[in-house]
Amino acid sequence: MTKTSATPAQVLRRFRQVFSAVRAHFAQMEKRTGLGGAQLWALSIVRDQPGIGVSELARAMDVHQSTASNLVKSLVQRELLQAGRNGPDRRAVQLQLLPAASRLLKRAPGPVEGVLPQALGELDAATLRRLDRDLGALIELLGADARAAGIPLSQI
Repeated sequence: MTKTSATPAQVLRRFRQVFSAVRAHFAQMEKRTGLGGAQLWALSIVRDQPGIGVSELARAMDVHQSTASNLVKSLVQRELLQAGRNGPDRRAVQLQLLPAASRLLKRAPGPVEGVLPQALGELDAATLRRLDRDLGALIELLGADARAAGIPLSQI
């Protein structure tokens, strides 16, 4: 075996390191704010895009619209978001951050979208393509449920 060859055990240890880093970050976020990672990420998107709708929020988070809708419902109930129909299309809901949410976001350790999305965003294009291809092969071998791709990591 050469220095550059990998064993399944070595790769498994790397996955454990990734999952551990992600889990530790979400735990720190929840400890500091009392909110889960997906909730904080949603609030940060609304902060950065006041008046955003639920569909646009779902696209920004790359989650299913029902997931975003449930996040919004929870955040409205906690009085962190306001959902109103104030725009030209009265059927569409516009989301606004409430002051309590702004205070929570200031306490949240960054990045609010999570450490994995941030790290993936820092990879060069070739590495990202290779990682996508290789993970695709692994997912195929696992027979993984495609619906899981639309669930925020903090909710897994």
